[in-house]
Amino acid sequence: MKTILVTGGCGFIGSNFIRHMLKKRRDVSIINLDKLTYAGNINNLKDIAKDKRYKFIKGDICNEKLVNSILSTVDSRQSTVINFAAETHVDRSIKDASAFIKTNIDGVRVLLGAAKKHKIKKFIQISTDEVYGDIEKGLSAETDALLPNSPYAASKAAADLLCLSYYRTYKMPIVIVRSSNNFGPYQYPEKVMPLFITNLIEGKKIPLYGDGKNIREWLFVEDNCSGIERVFLKGKTGQIYNIGSGKRIHNLDMAKTILKKSGLKYDRIKFVNDRPGHDRRYALDSGKLKKFGWRPLHSFDQALGLTIKWYRDNKWWWKPLKTRANIIEW
Repeated sequence: MKTILVTGGCGFIGSNFIRHMLKKRRDVSIINLDKLTYAGNINNLKDIAKDKRYKFIKGDICNEKLVNSILSTVDSRQSTVINFAAETHVDRSIKDASAFIKTNIDGVRVLLGAAKKHKIKKFIQISTDEVYGDIEKGLSAETDALLPNSPYAASKAAADLLCLSYYRTYKMPIVIVRSSNNFGPYQYPEKVMPLFITNLIEGKKIPLYGDGKNIREWLFVEDNCSGIERVFLKGKTGQIYNIGSGKRIHNLDMAKTILKKSGLKYDRIKFVNDRPGHDRRYALDSGKLKKFGWRPLHSFDQALGLTIKWYRDNKWWWKPLKTRANIIEW
């Protein structure tokens, strides 16, 4: 039995990945280490909480003693660390970057040190397309320079570089994944797509930054999880793998598509002041991962329909979160 220590497994992508792996692979057990910050929700994994192959531990990746104690209990020859734990909301990083520096950089340092000490078989760092910065045309490849434009993106870029330094200096089995914008079930409602969807369910308008012409590449979370699974199985040490859908649209068009699928008119859009330093366009070259046979299985329209339906059917999950969320609009 292979053991995976998933950090940040009660967050959006981490919880979807845990569910995906327990469903798809009978040869793995998962330890989920999560601090349960405001965006970490134990209810994200309510349906698999009693699975004998799953164990939850509440704790902080910055706690060296705790991380080392967990890794001391696993068979290092059959164990992987996959780090989803991160502060991720760009707007919050612009308001105050301190938590991002602590978790996204120092937390990664702690995980790397423990993985090195216990000789873990593989360490996968979950990163983001935002480390490349915006790109006017063409595609961002894994070999491109990192040009992050927000404190959040800078903290993730720093973590990537730290991981690569451990690969070069200590020969650690490091692999990095950089995914495009994810969407789907269990995404915290301060993020743009669930914010728009839940606002419309509540009869509110949707706040759109600037002129709405910023371009994002949208990836359904289940397709991202299958891509990470492929990296887990076939990813080579010291390598970086982009995971993108190829579906790139303006934020304004994304908003209009949600409105159309909801049977609502475009007058529900409210343009608001733009985010400081707002990246204009992201676009990933995912050809490297596709050589492993990976392809996104969901079209954007299909995945968006599934996502809207999930939020309509699961008000119990997001309404309490949204009631206490401090949504930032510039």
